[in-house]
Amino acid sequence: MKAAIFYKKHDIRVEDVPIRKPSPDEVLIKVEACGVCGTDKHIYEGAKGAGETPEGTVLGHELSGTIVEIGEKLNGLAVGDRVAIDPNNTCGYCYFCRQGRGHFCENMLGIGTTVNGGFSEYCTVAAKQVYKIPDWMSYQIAAMAEPIACCLHGIDLIKIEPGQSVLIVGGGTIGLIMLQLAKLAGASRIILVEPVESKHDLARKLGADIVVNPYKVNLPEGLNTNKIYNMDVVIECVGHVSTMKMAIDHAGKASTVMLFGLTDPDAEMSIKPFDLFRKEITVKASFINPYTMQRALDLLSSRKIIIEDLITDVVPLSDINSIFNTDKFKGAGKIIIKV
Repeated sequence: MKAAIFYKKHDIRVEDVPIRKPSPDEVLIKVEACGVCGTDKHIYEGAKGAGETPEGTVLGHELSGTIVEIGEKLNGLAVGDRVAIDPNNTCGYCYFCRQGRGHFCENMLGIGTTVNGGFSEYCTVAAKQVYKIPDWMSYQIAAMAEPIACCLHGIDLIKIEPGQSVLIVGGGTIGLIMLQLAKLAGASRIILVEPVESKHDLARKLGADIVVNPYKVNLPEGLNTNKIYNMDVVIECVGHVSTMKMAIDHAGKASTVMLFGLTDPDAEMSIKPFDLFRKEITVKASFINPYTMQRALDLLSSRKIIIEDLITDVVPLSDINSIFNTDKFKGAGKIIIKV
């Protein structure tokens, strides 16, 4: 089969690799769609994602497809089932798994990050990572369940209350998912900070009350003009030190700041503790998607989350390198690899 293999920084090759036959508790998936995540781009640039990516790993962790072979010990799954995959396979017996904190599993297998993933024609995964999807749902939409699941964990941690004001920094795929989740949580006013003005109309369509280009509008003045007295929650969705500092700078009193964007592992930022003290700011971060995959699919199934508008490009596996090394895809929305 064809697969996109990561060898080293700036070196991903589409090559022929053997299909791994599933063990008794695994299934073989014919991959239909696999999203390109910011983590994939970090790995391509030589940085670390959620875990170390060994040389020779097939990338791709936002995947959906069809079961074509099942292990002999399995019940409840069948050849032909349409499925989405949770890429984070926990061991179930380490200290953190036994504490109900499986996302910190000491023996985690990350499909598409530490073991072979979905930028391939077929992918072999543990059956416990498989979630059935309804017949009407496209594979492209189903592939988006994983990023929604990650966002759900972040939303769970910040506990948005009905009536609160929420500021979201960054209007990419993650920012627009967070926007919809904040609206569902009951936020009364949602402000999005996004310099690419072509994304503003979509943000308003999805529920943003105010959209600000920070290079044209002074953010504090814009908030004052709209009579927003206090930012209760700020969610940073870019992953740059500058935007994380912006998130903290604009947080209100007794507020919570979620630093959700993935930075380079060596990135550092300075924070004035006195600013946190005088405004009682709580700063949080969020790591992968513990126990949220089914909820993400339920949101998609019920149409509470609109995701198809976020998909801007569908690229064949053979052209995957163009996503990482050409200007065409810079600033794009969600890109899906069609296998």
